[in-house]
Amino acid sequence: MSDEVQPGLVRIRLDLSYDGSGFHGWAKQAGGRRTVQGEIEDALRTVTRSTRTYDLTVAGRTDAGVHARGQVAHVDLPAELWAEHGEKLLKRLAGRLPKDVRVWRLSEVPAGFDARFSAVWRRYAYRVTDHPGGVDPLLRHHVLWHDWPLDVDAMNEAARALLGEHDFAAYCKRREGATTIRTLQELSLVRGADGIITATVRADAFCHNMVRSLIGALLFVGDGHRGPEWPGKVLAAGVRDSAVHVVRPHGLTLEEVGYPADELLAARNKEARNKRSLPGTRGCEAC
Repeated sequence: MSDEVQPGLVRIRLDLSYDGSGFHGWAKQAGGRRTVQGEIEDALRTVTRSTRTYDLTVAGRTDAGVHARGQVAHVDLPAELWAEHGEKLLKRLAGRLPKDVRVWRLSEVPAGFDARFSAVWRRYAYRVTDHPGGVDPLLRHHVLWHDWPLDVDAMNEAARALLGEHDFAAYCKRREGATTIRTLQELSLVRGADGIITATVRADAFCHNMVRSLIGALLFVGDGHRGPEWPGKVLAAGVRDSAVHVVRPHGLTLEEVGYPADELLAARNKEARNKRSLPGTRGCEAC
């Protein structure tokens, strides 16, 4: 897909959030399955009284059941349509969208901005509780219940070995032609006063199932089934380990996406599309 903004169009950034419980993920799918992208594009077409659908590009294509508080997308709209509807679009979308997805801000951005390729990091949170009574019913769609006591210190010890640039093939579901090399910038866990453990996971990008696989490995350390050195050994082995479980999606939320200053957007966009490899390995296109 070309990143050039065509003559007569303007690029608009959307800041949005959604409860992923009722969606089959972000991306539109065949067969009429309900998706976040589909709902927003349908609403946008309706409120602008357009005869065509304007395609959205998103920072992170979340899976079925995954939530977002700080998702970012962009869309290219005809300049005259934006001039006519821009100030009214936000309220109109609020009236048209279902209650489990909201657009909070619409803003015109430089042509070099790309919601996906201009991002320098994505930050997710995964929430889990080991309370013997289970999960607060009001939080059941956003917090995983783990029925073994968890040692947060041991989990943090294990997490430190995973930081930095690595090939995360052992923690990713491979996609044809996509690299599994990522830079994990932060992986830390904190138990709150309410007993809920929040894992903060930040990286330049994530491959498919990476966050949920990392959390699955750390849970095995936290409940004593594996030692703190085990997740690092799995990473070094470079192959999927059947003991690494992909935890359920409802505990995962995309919290925030980071972007560089406007003057650096185009350079970051280009860099993110380049082939990426570790020393001594062959690279492939960034996914």
